[in-house]
Amino acid sequence: MEELLKMLTDASVFYVATVDGDKPKVRPFGFVMNYNGKLYFCTGNHKNVYRQLNANPAVEICAMISKDEWVRISGRAVFDENIEAKKQAFAVAPSLAAIYGSPESPNFELFYITNIEASVLKIDKEIRKLQV
Repeated sequence: MEELLKMLTDASVFYVATVDGDKPKVRPFGFVMNYNGKLYFCTGNHKNVYRQLNANPAVEICAMISKDEWVRISGRAVFDENIEAKKQAFAVAPSLAAIYGSPESPNFELFYITNIEASVLKIDKEIRKLQV
């Protein structure tokens, strides 16, 4: 888990793919944290990504980790209303206050990924699977 967290944090921007009906949707994300051994991400419940993950929790994340390597992470999104996790997110990323105000914001949502499968890839070959 720590290796994945470092890869995503070092990448600064990574891409989250969801399913919208029968079409893929991809968008950049920048927030990630480890909370109780799980990779957490955040969004707002007014956004399409929130609606899409509630309808279909299948998610895939991709980030460049070097000039010619990337990490691919797939799993299922689980939303978490735990206020302590939300407070930790604001501690990790104080800039969230400018967007959501506080961890208690009714618009602020956290989700973590379960059933994680992760691989490091280069061109069209898998270099290694990551143990999660």
